[in-house]
Amino acid sequence: MAAMGSGRGTMDSLNQVQSDTVDRLKLLYPNVNEEETPLPRSWSTKDKFSYIGLSQNNLRVHYKGGAQGPGRRPHLPYLHLRLWMYRHGKTHKDAASVRATHPIPAACGLYYFEVRIVSKGRDGYMGIGLSAHGVNMNRLPGWDKHSYGYHGDDGHSFCSSGTGQPYGPTFTTGDVIGCGVNLVDNTCFYTKNGHHLGIAFRGLPANLYPTVGLQTPGEVVDANFGQQPFVFDIEDMLRELRARTRLTIDEFPLPDEQGQWQQVLHRMVSTYLVHHGYCSTAQAFSRATGQPIDEDIASIKNRQRISKLVLAGRIGEAVEATRRLYPGLLERDHELLFILKCRQFVEMVNGSDSEVIGDKAGGSNGVATSVISHTSRAPDCPAHTNGVSEAAGEAGELDAARTDVDMAAPGPAPSPAPGPAPSSATPQPNGAPLESAWWSAGAGEAGAAGPGGVAGGGALPVKGMPGVTASLAALVPDCRRDAEGCGARASVERMLAFGRELYAMSQKLHHHKTMLEDAFSLLAYSNPWDSPVGWQLEPVRREAVCEALNSAILESQGMQWISPVEACVSHSRELLRRMARAALGACAFADLPALLRR
Repeated sequence: MAAMGSGRGTMDSLNQVQSDTVDRLKLLYPNVNEEETPLPRSWSTKDKFSYIGLSQNNLRVHYKGGAQGPGRRPHLPYLHLRLWMYRHGKTHKDAASVRATHPIPAACGLYYFEVRIVSKGRDGYMGIGLSAHGVNMNRLPGWDKHSYGYHGDDGHSFCSSGTGQPYGPTFTTGDVIGCGVNLVDNTCFYTKNGHHLGIAFRGLPANLYPTVGLQTPGEVVDANFGQQPFVFDIEDMLRELRARTRLTIDEFPLPDEQGQWQQVLHRMVSTYLVHHGYCSTAQAFSRATGQPIDEDIASIKNRQRISKLVLAGRIGEAVEATRRLYPGLLERDHELLFILKCRQFVEMVNGSDSEVIGDKAGGSNGVATSVISHTSRAPDCPAHTNGVSEAAGEAGELDAARTDVDMAAPGPAPSPAPGPAPSSATPQPNGAPLESAWWSAGAGEAGAAGPGGVAGGGALPVKGMPGVTASLAALVPDCRRDAEGCGARASVERMLAFGRELYAMSQKLHHHKTMLEDAFSLLAYSNPWDSPVGWQLEPVRREAVCEALNSAILESQGMQWISPVEACVSHSRELLRRMARAALGACAFADLPALLRR
């Protein structure tokens, strides 16, 4: 058992190290899309010369020699072996190199890796640098075209030539040598034990690989591609380059017609405010700048009212308001209606939607809360309705003051009922992962409600989901006993009927299967807020639905579905992605979110 525990601890430590590595690399190179351009993380087991050996997750490189090496001829007498070791590595034919698994992505902007000299071996004929794909690996880096290296035995730099140039100090056992590539100005620099040695190469081509080369017996080096903190403060250089890029953007010359540009910017701000329904703010901005508002004020307020309902989690009311104010819109856009209905189901679980709240003066705070109350045997009915009273108060405020949100963030999500909720992110007893089949059959197969049945609708189907279905169905009569007058039973019935309707919609659309399954999965947990699918209940998840509905309304009225400001930001992001694909390293330091926050 001790051994098993130790093994689990080792695996946890390994997973933590891997997670930390990924996080470090994301911090260093946030603009790199590794699905398109993976980062170098280790040495390649294929792209190396045969004299090179790899170990320790392909991060340690050692020189093992050729066919006459000691590993291949163990029967050599000791004196002969010593003679071989003395002679081996004396010519360039004995050199061997290895490249990293992937080239350096241009979107890094500034790329850096370090090599620690574990042992200089006999002579310390080691080279650290860069090379292009296809460069001969039977050489130290720097000796061939499109190959660049800094050598330890003489401190010379080699730029695509067998003739080196004086560059820096020699290096030996215990030293840490870093190699950095500035992909903005295509230069390369080196560091020794954390000290910058200056630029070694200029005019570098794109798509170079980190490379190390060894030549004499006993040479061993370890690589750090970002798995561990570097000896050299590369983060400071990254900050400097970001500041330089931002200064370039700030000082970019504008045309002489300054007033015209200011008018364009005012127009973009005005259309953004109108687009998102900030009616009062848009009117005040219009008075201050003279910018006209193209949309009717009543129309802006209508969209604003609908957006507030969505952001409050009252999706059913938002759907009804949309149908009343914009007839035919949701009937034409079935996909949007399905997204809204899925969100409405989630808000039923959350206790926010009117379908579950029922009368604004009472009801149950969602089926999930009923489950929690039933499990914990909460003693009082008021505990069940506490969250509903808050929701009802919020509803009253919305109805009484249908004015502006005026850049205000939506309020917090309704809280689950107080009381000792189960600690679980675990399904109900006998439960199984929810499937759409739960809702698919038997919607009205039994005539009257029996034990575990739904009044008027018959028993819920057990096909595919017997455990979870049984636990929910059993909740209905228990709700009648334990929470009489709280409306929990009616809430359960409404939710189950709504779920069947939602499943029927999905059968016609054949879209968003995952969205539907995630929504249904909330009912498999006694405390859905603290479950693997609880992220759906977060208020921030309403924003995407709100934006989709707002954009559809605008498009139905013949207006742009996206504001000019957001279109400009989207174009800028796409431009940066294209710069990365074109190996233009400057894309790494144009931080759009940081620029927009200023």
